[in-house]
Amino acid sequence: MTPDHVAHGQTDPHTTGPRPKKMVEGVIQGLPIGRDKTVVPPDQVYELAAIGCSDTEIAHFFGVKQDTLRYNFAEELTKGRSFMKIRLRRAMYKNACQLNNAAVQIFLAKQASILGMSDGGVNADAEALPWNEEYSEEESNEVNTVAE
Repeated sequence: MTPDHVAHGQTDPHTTGPRPKKMVEGVIQGLPIGRDKTVVPPDQVYELAAIGCSDTEIAHFFGVKQDTLRYNFAEELTKGRSFMKIRLRRAMYKNACQLNNAAVQIFLAKQASILGMSDGGVNADAEALPWNEEYSEEESNEVNTVAE
């Protein structure tokens, strides 16, 4: 095998495959935060918050502390999470109305309080039926006799 047939950077002439990549330096646009001035792009913070990443996950991704992330990117975190909630509500509404998904319809009716329905049942302190203290056992027996 001639040296022309060897992939660039490979020492074994019998090995084939992709050429190994070399690290290059690039420029990242963002805010320098923390003591080591780590550059964090605000649009990436927004995108990570919009897909549901926690502050801890985002901070670990960029290699900064959570408090530093929250201090410098509070607006991006809030907007990203709001966008995520809106997107989820749209998807749930589409599943409920256009695709007629009964489970989503019930969830929206009860849990999301859109229709004011509840899954809580009866309040234990409230009386389930109107109760008349004057109603005696004799009247109760009369009702049971008539019903039989």
